[in-house]
Amino acid sequence: MRAIVVGAGIGGLTAAIALRKAGVEAVVFEKAPELREIGAGISVWTNAMKALDKIGVADAVRAAGRQEIGGTVRSWSGKRIAEVPAEALEKRFGLNVVLTRPKLQETLLAALPDGAVRLDAQCVGFRQEGSGVTALFSGGHEERGDLLVGADGLHSVVRERLFGDGRPRYAGFTAWRGLADLGDGREGDGFEAWGRGNIFGLVSLGGGRFYWYATKNAPEGQRDAPEGRKAELMRRFGGWHEPIPTIIEATEEAAILRNDVYDREPLKRWGRGRVTLLGDAAHPMTPNLGQGACQAIEDAVALAEHVSGEADVAKALRRYEERRAERAASVVRRSRLLGRAAQLENPLLCALRNAVAGAMPLRLQLRQLDPVLGYEA
Repeated sequence: MRAIVVGAGIGGLTAAIALRKAGVEAVVFEKAPELREIGAGISVWTNAMKALDKIGVADAVRAAGRQEIGGTVRSWSGKRIAEVPAEALEKRFGLNVVLTRPKLQETLLAALPDGAVRLDAQCVGFRQEGSGVTALFSGGHEERGDLLVGADGLHSVVRERLFGDGRPRYAGFTAWRGLADLGDGREGDGFEAWGRGNIFGLVSLGGGRFYWYATKNAPEGQRDAPEGRKAELMRRFGGWHEPIPTIIEATEEAAILRNDVYDREPLKRWGRGRVTLLGDAAHPMTPNLGQGACQAIEDAVALAEHVSGEADVAKALRRYEERRAERAASVVRRSRLLGRAAQLENPLLCALRNAVAGAMPLRLQLRQLDPVLGYEA
C-alpha cells in the first residue's frame, strides 16, 4: 500500500513515520523548495507525547527539548492569578516537552528514510479512480497511490478540492512569536500574563533561551506599526512585569513573527473515498490550549492504526475520521472559549475572569485539563 501525504509540517511528517511503522509506503510532498519550519517554539503536551511513544520517536523528541514542569497565570503587573504546581501536573499527566519548531521538524525528519520527503512539489488537486488516487502537482507531475492525506495546513488545497468551504474564521486577534537568548543560563517555568485584550506568554527552553508569544485584539489583516514589530511590542508590553520587557528587548526585530489567528467550525467528516485530512487542514484551532500540532500528532497515529491491515482503504479512512472528529472538535471549541476569555477588554469582565480563575480549586483545574492532556490516542 502506498500513501501520498501532502504537506511536510509536524502532522505530515508524523503521519509518514506512523504509516511506515504500520507497513505502508508513505511519501511526503512539500510545496516549499526547502524544508524549513517557521515558528518560534512549541510545547508537545503529554497527550501528544503518548502518541509519539507509540511510533517510537518520543525519546528523540525528549532528547531534543526541555521537559516543562509547570506554569502560572498572572496579571499584567505580575500578580499571581492561578497556578497548577509542577508536582500536581507531573503526577496527573506526566511532563510535556518544549523545543523550537525547527528542532521538532528536524527530529521527525531524522526518523524517515532518504527520499521519503520530496520538496518543491505543489499539489494543485487530485483525481480518484476506483483502485487508487492520483495527486496532481504544478508543472503537470502526477503521483499515484492507494490513499491521499491532506496535511497541508490552514489553507489546505486538499480540503478546498474536497469541500470548497471557503476561508477560515478570523478569531479577532493577532499574535506575535519569537525566541530570545538572555545569555545568562536562566531557567524558569512558563507563565501567561493576562491584560485587557492582550496576553503575553513565556516558556523556557533552557540555558537562558526562551520562547515567547503575545497577542492583541485587532482587525483582520492590520498592518504592522510604522515603527516596526519590536517597537510596537515595547509600546504595548514595556510596562508589564519583568522579564517581559527584557525578553522583548533581547529579541531580534527580524526574528519576530506575526500572524492573524484563525480557526474553523469543526467538520463531521474529513474526507471522501481514498482521501482524508489531518491537522490544521481538518481542524485548525486557536493557539490558546497549545494543541494545534498535538492534535495533528494524535491524528497521524490514529490514521496509521486504522489503515494498517485494512484492505478497504475508504472504509479505514472513514473509521479514522469517526474516531478523531469529535475529539478534535472538542479541543477546537475549548481553545476558542479560552481565547475569548483571555482576549476580554472590558475591565469589569477582566476582573471577573481573573477572580473566577483565582478562586478555582486545584482539583477542578486538573479536572478541566483531563479531557485534553489525559487523552490517549
